[in-house]
Amino acid sequence: MGFRLSAIVRAKQVLQLSPSTASQGASNVPKGCLAVYVGEIQKKRFVIPISYLNQPNFQELLSQAEEEFGYVHPMGGLTIPCREDIFLAVISCLSQS
Repeated sequence: MGFRLSAIVRAKQVLQLSPSTASQGASNVPKGCLAVYVGEIQKKRFVIPISYLNQPNFQELLSQAEEEFGYVHPMGGLTIPCREDIFLAVISCLSQS
């Protein structure tokens, strides 16, 4: 997939990226947003708008999560098993629409 670097940089600005630690809980998630953990091995925590849940591209990521984890997520939150750069590209597309 070819994605423009500027689009990925914008996606990072939209997202609040923070390390996934046990001390971070739901209190760090603003109203109207959702925390998700992304990565194949090393998981990173992203806070995204809940409006993304209705988007077909994001629903594809959710389907991958369901296939891999079912409804039991090892991080305690929604875990999406894809590479971070792919996740950022999808979020970049969603933030532009």
